[in-house]
Amino acid sequence: MEVPCVRVRPQDGERTRAALADRGLVHDGYEITVEGGWLYVPVSDAEGVGAEYDVTTHDLPVREGQTLPADLLGFEPSYERIGTIAIVDEDDEDRARAIADAIVESDLPLDSVVNRASKVKGELRVRDWEVLAGGTETIHREYGFEYALDLATVYFSPRLATERHRVTEQTEAGENALDLFAGVGPFVIPFAARGAEAVGVDLNPAAVTFMRENAERNGVAERVTAIEGDVRELSGYDDWADRLVMNLPHSADAFLETAVRLAGDDCTLHYYDIQSDDDPFGPGEAAIRAAAEPEYDVTVENRHVVRSYAPHEENVCLDVRLTR
Repeated sequence: MEVPCVRVRPQDGERTRAALADRGLVHDGYEITVEGGWLYVPVSDAEGVGAEYDVTTHDLPVREGQTLPADLLGFEPSYERIGTIAIVDEDDEDRARAIADAIVESDLPLDSVVNRASKVKGELRVRDWEVLAGGTETIHREYGFEYALDLATVYFSPRLATERHRVTEQTEAGENALDLFAGVGPFVIPFAARGAEAVGVDLNPAAVTFMRENAERNGVAERVTAIEGDVRELSGYDDWADRLVMNLPHSADAFLETAVRLAGDDCTLHYYDIQSDDDPFGPGEAAIRAAAEPEYDVTVENRHVVRSYAPHEENVCLDVRLTR
């Protein structure tokens, strides 16, 4: 059956498989196959893999003895995975129910199925879910870290795993790293694991509770400070940060004055934005310069497209050096 795969040379196969498995992306229902000098690793979410891998489709055999949702349905359902939860996006109630039943009855390691019932909404960035099987709590694994979360009370996107890894790999021991909209900690915890003093701020009390739990779960609690509240009211951290993350792409510009207040003498800012593909970086760069200059010299070190957000709209990141 033609399924999404990551294609690598065989000598890189085990390292790639392990990295994808850490993120919960290896599809358990199909065999890893070598053909024509390439190894094909089946993945459950092609969009979530990221640009660092060669993603293609290939005809892979079903793992022997495995029953997949498609075997029970007669068609290949579309779903996303977070931990042990399958997320579907179906308008037809009967079709959604049939997919949920098939996923649970299959041999995949998924015990819950939810259907999107609303868009992300409100200042806490959560959405409504129709629970078709199981519940909304799970443990998500990503690049060797574990994140407990509840989809009913917090926002989390597994599709940003590669981007989070790109940013956190730049962090060095001894840095002061601050995430202005930290959620359950997927930036903060890797920052701390690399030896940074990490602070995460979020309005959502449920997210902050999970952030603290996840810091303990990943053995970095001594270097993580989780703060509930509006980051614009944060005190005690002026001129503190060596690294700032602003992953609130629809409205991060409203918090740039706060970011400048928190930045130290030499600070790297990771600013996320959603803009038209005609000029995806210009508005964000102009907003940063307006907030930071002339107090800081502003150097854009990297202009990075994270993913396509909608037709003619791009989710982008500006990596910016602020030097006082």
